[in-house]
Amino acid sequence: MEGDAAAEPAFKPLTREEAQDLRARLPVMSVWSLLAWQAAAGVVMVALWGLLSLQADKTWSALFGAVSVVVPNALMAWGMTRQSARDAGTPMLTFAVWELVKIILAVAILVAVVAGFASLSWAALLSTLVVTLKANWLALLRRGRIRK
Repeated sequence: MEGDAAAEPAFKPLTREEAQDLRARLPVMSVWSLLAWQAAAGVVMVALWGLLSLQADKTWSALFGAVSVVVPNALMAWGMTRQSARDAGTPMLTFAVWELVKIILAVAILVAVVAGFASLSWAALLSTLVVTLKANWLALLRRGRIRK
């Protein structure tokens, strides 16, 4: 068996037809559509907290949870999809820098909310934050990218 593995090349280039077939089976998903799913999940959670609790502080807390996910992700998406980011010779460095910017902004938003919003509802903030973060899974499931 070891002889068989050594006989086959480690990398086999795709033919034009194989590459086209692969592209057809795995269409590219826009980062903006994933961001739209996150924003929609955030809006749904804010509406649920508002309608079910009928308390403004819980609704605002839920909104802050959604904003702490969507705004940093939107900034990173913008930074990564700019022409200068795509032309960079070091795409991993570009990704790392924008990921760091995203994390710093998310933490800054959460710290500002905790420091500046006295009647914060942790349950509303954290539940909305988690659902908004996990909305990407819904988008991927819908597109068939995750096998059930």
